[in-house]
Amino acid sequence: MSIFPLPVFEADADPDRREAMSDREIYARLKPPTSIVIRYGVMAAVAEYPYDGPAKPGCGSKLVARTHRGLEVVEMLTTTCSNSGCGKSVSRQEMLEYIENSGGREYPFRTDGKILRVATIDDLARWSASKEAARQKVAPIKLAARELGLAMKIVEVEPILGGEILTVYYTAEERIDFRDLVKRIASEFKTRIEMRQVGARDEARLVADYERCGQHCCCKNFLKVLKPISMRSAKTQKGTVDPLKISGRCGRLMCCLRYEDETYEDLKKRLPKNRTRVGTPDGPGTVLDSKILVQLVLVKLERDGREVAVPVEELCDPEACPPPESAEPDPFRGIAAESATRLGRRERESRQDRQRSRVEADAAPPIDPVAPPTEGSDTAEPGRKRKRRRRRGGQAAAGEDATSVGPAVEGASDAATAPGSPPAEGDTTSGGRKRKRRRKRKGGGGAASGAPSDSGGGDAGGDVSPASSSEEAGGSSGEGGAPRKRRRRRRRGRGGSDASASGDAGE
Repeated sequence: MSIFPLPVFEADADPDRREAMSDREIYARLKPPTSIVIRYGVMAAVAEYPYDGPAKPGCGSKLVARTHRGLEVVEMLTTTCSNSGCGKSVSRQEMLEYIENSGGREYPFRTDGKILRVATIDDLARWSASKEAARQKVAPIKLAARELGLAMKIVEVEPILGGEILTVYYTAEERIDFRDLVKRIASEFKTRIEMRQVGARDEARLVADYERCGQHCCCKNFLKVLKPISMRSAKTQKGTVDPLKISGRCGRLMCCLRYEDETYEDLKKRLPKNRTRVGTPDGPGTVLDSKILVQLVLVKLERDGREVAVPVEELCDPEACPPPESAEPDPFRGIAAESATRLGRRERESRQDRQRSRVEADAAPPIDPVAPPTEGSDTAEPGRKRKRRRRRGGQAAAGEDATSVGPAVEGASDAATAPGSPPAEGDTTSGGRKRKRRRKRKGGGGAASGAPSDSGGGDAGGDVSPASSSEEAGGSSGEGGAPRKRRRRRRRGRGGSDASASGDAGE
């Protein structure tokens, strides 16, 4: 429908004219309309009725009209006469064009009625009370239909201002014989009952409110003719074919899919089909894909196999297309792609190495948490190995210090390591005794002090008693007793359990 300015609207929009007259003077010059376009009922039907009253209602005013159903409260949409003085009025020719474009004969448009007056406060109060009473009648009607065993769903109950008729909207899969139901509810409510079967789209028009776009449902707001929508419209508009995303509140395909269907069809006719041979400024090629809205075509060139996007205006005959311009090779072309490829190869190799190490770790035998790992085993933890090396280094240094103490210390250690004698206070395992013997051999303390060595009578005969060892220890306490006690405290601080574990590993 074409939009063009009306003389009345241009006169009202003139700022000089508006400044010269006040609002009261402007309203006084307006004439009452002779015909008004109104909207009535829960189905929001449109009608055009004559009006001969003295009032000058505006758009959105509530009026009392006598329709083909009875006395109703209606809403004013616009006027169709030019003498009303309203800038929003339309001509009757424009009204008829709108009806023709909106569905023609299927459009619910009636003219068999009359506008009586502008609705008063009493009319609006009575209208609100009748709507509240109709809401309370829904439950008894549903109960009566359930008791009669009718496979139907009551959607809405609509009253009118005069109370002459009560319209019941319902949905059903099959044809329903509701004569018994009509007799029952008519005798209960004392009015004429009209049963109207509606579909899923009309049900959404009655009960739906907002759609996912944030606006009122089109069927509830302005759409009067609900034509079926095909899946072809969704495919043409490159929309998803998921029914959950292209379905409305009614469970059917959304009505807005057919708003731009005609435009998409016209744009699609201009594009070549896929796998056709076309000509481009870079040479002939084959069409791979196309974009309807932007009017671009993806073409694979025959010369070098490149894929380029070409506007539909630049396509031509493949036999008559001009040869591509010879351009000098760019020395920097491909550097970014090569670096990206090299980086991707490095990432892929590092990912493979991580996967390989993870597989090897999974294939390795599990570590027994009870038995400590041996010193040379592969399953020993690196941290524990380093700790053992530190302890060995510290013990070796302590052994060198012990060899320099004198004969008394060496004799005491030899007596403590003799078979059959109780172990010394700091050596609780056989590993500690063996380490002491090795220190004595390295330092040569046995020959200097005159105490029996490992190969002599001290170990062979076993004549050394705890008393003699205590005497030797007591004799040496005067010279080196305090340093020896400090060394024993240091050994205890390192932990007896770790020392024993390292001693067993040494064996």
